[in-house]
Amino acid sequence: MRYIVSIDQGTTGTRCLVADEAGRPLSWAYKEHTNIYPRPGWVEHNPVEILEATKYVVGEALRGLPAGKRSVVAVGVTNQRETTVIWNRRTGMPVYNAIVWQDTRTRERCDQLRAEGLETDPIHRLTGLYASTYFSATKIEWILKNVPKAAELAKTGELAFGTMDTWLIWNLTRGVGENRGGVHVTDYTNASRTMLFDIEKLEWSEELLKLFGIPAEIMPQPLPSISRDCYGYTDLWGMVDGVVPVCGDLGDQQAALFGQTCYSVGDAKNTYGTGCFLLQNIGERPVLSQHGLLTTVAYSMERGRAVYAMEGSIAIAGSLLKWLSENIGLISSPRESGEVAARAGDEGSAGVYFVPAFSGLFAPYWDPSARGLIIGLSAYSRREHIVYAALESICWQTYDVVESIYRDTGVKLSVLRVDGGASMNDVLMQLQADVLGCEVVRPEFTETTSLGAAYAAGLAAGVWRDVEELRGMWRASAVFRPRWSAERRVRGLRAWRAAVSRSRNWLRDIES
Repeated sequence: MRYIVSIDQGTTGTRCLVADEAGRPLSWAYKEHTNIYPRPGWVEHNPVEILEATKYVVGEALRGLPAGKRSVVAVGVTNQRETTVIWNRRTGMPVYNAIVWQDTRTRERCDQLRAEGLETDPIHRLTGLYASTYFSATKIEWILKNVPKAAELAKTGELAFGTMDTWLIWNLTRGVGENRGGVHVTDYTNASRTMLFDIEKLEWSEELLKLFGIPAEIMPQPLPSISRDCYGYTDLWGMVDGVVPVCGDLGDQQAALFGQTCYSVGDAKNTYGTGCFLLQNIGERPVLSQHGLLTTVAYSMERGRAVYAMEGSIAIAGSLLKWLSENIGLISSPRESGEVAARAGDEGSAGVYFVPAFSGLFAPYWDPSARGLIIGLSAYSRREHIVYAALESICWQTYDVVESIYRDTGVKLSVLRVDGGASMNDVLMQLQADVLGCEVVRPEFTETTSLGAAYAAGLAAGVWRDVEELRGMWRASAVFRPRWSAERRVRGLRAWRAAVSRSRNWLRDIES
């Protein structure tokens, strides 16, 4: 039996999954790490702590195998995107903590870029992104400007930048064979989240590196996500005999898309976690969004070519259910939300609408001034109506993203594949099918991010022939089919849009 090791480095912790050649998860381990908040709006991680956690979960997962671990044939990596680390190539030590994708310390710099008209051109034109603290470019710029001697060392080539995949691959391959200093690479999907990468040419943009004052010497080599030549070799810190290739690398949301086998134009997945990340395959041409979405590399299997995705990010999804439980006590736990909402029966929310704009609205509105509201209350309104409206709000936000993708690309969604913790809520998933008017399908194994990295590495190592073989291994555990009439969907959409309008105009109305 041949095994593939998948390292999934996330925002709150690191998971290692070991899959077999049938694509089945056999063993896994997980360890959390510390989130560091030095100032309001600042979010950091200790890269060394993450490296040690990675070593721990790899060891635990290998110990959990039913047979000897000598049959590991490939390693894949997936990671929290945009999080930025810069380290010294000679010592292997970071010059500063990793600045996390959630960090907003560079907000003023992003405001400046927009004010100078640079968001549209060159940033959006070249990268498919918008000037945001979300991405890596301004984080790198901040480290080089604020960490003593960092800019000087960067110019001499002594420093290396990477997102977390690059940091882990460098350490996985460090001291193995000829790679005494580690292989300094990333893949096209992670590169496309830095705000420095020309997504059409699939190379670092000299224009953007110059704009942010970033020396090209610190940048990793961008390569395909599925690397048949492999990035380098590892002995997994002495945990396997000999060496195995590190040959799969994807950002976490792209790994989930790959793990959901969304390989055809129009295929889409939505991950229901704290927020929602919906990605839809748009093919081999990077269409730029005119409706508030991001264009990103979905995956690549050969140099100079890629498959692209349109992405919409929703800030509040699973966290809304936690808010209902912990802040106002309408439910005892997020898991109870489906049971309570189901009591509403056919009347649903009974005219109640919930816009969870707790931190403004993300895609496709990008309105930081929006505020959360519950509207349509009457003396008849009960607890189950409000909980139902909360679940429905997650679905309407997803509808807004899907509609924007269609307006940008003309690619119509026929089936939505789902994963993430909240995807286990059957009431929510049925509502999503009703709101979208299409099938919603949940897979047998919902940790699709880890599985996607395993698929990428196994494909590169020849465990599987092609994506069609991977597609054949995917199994659904539940299918939710739409039940609403078209009339009900239109009526609900009209009410949702009216509620969103109130949410967005509330501050302006009281200030005018």
